[in-house]
Amino acid sequence: MPTSHATRDSATWLPMMRGTMIRLVPAMLAWEIVQLPLYTLWRDGTAWELAFAVLHCTAGDALIALAALSWALVIVAAPQWPGQGFGRVLAATVVIGLVYTTYSEWLNVEIRGSWAYAAAMPRLPILGTGVAPLLQWALLPPLALAGARRALRDQAGKP
Repeated sequence: MPTSHATRDSATWLPMMRGTMIRLVPAMLAWEIVQLPLYTLWRDGTAWELAFAVLHCTAGDALIALAALSWALVIVAAPQWPGQGFGRVLAATVVIGLVYTTYSEWLNVEIRGSWAYAAAMPRLPILGTGVAPLLQWALLPPLALAGARRALRDQAGKP
């Protein structure tokens, strides 16, 4: 019995999520390493503290990304996602990630003092939130989602 188009489309959400995370987590790891000089830890931390911070922050990024994508799917996805409604899910994922990151940076820098920005970190005028973590969430999830969708399409086109 042939499968319906809706069944085929609905069966792609899990490979799409996996593909996104497989692309996103290494990109987040690289981003965390590259942006280290924008934090005071770069100047003041030991090699162990730097390594721990990179791994800890990357793990946090992975959890935030998974939660943002999951919430985006729950809130705005079409039943045939990613075949339909891809742009809505991408936009919602980015917005959720940006909102959480803005809050987390404000909380951890301004309130808790868990980390501090170096003078080199560009900041948003009103909130003082670092621009680098916001760019991370504006750039990397769309690239990972688009890459996963392309890979899924390429795989579907193979016999």
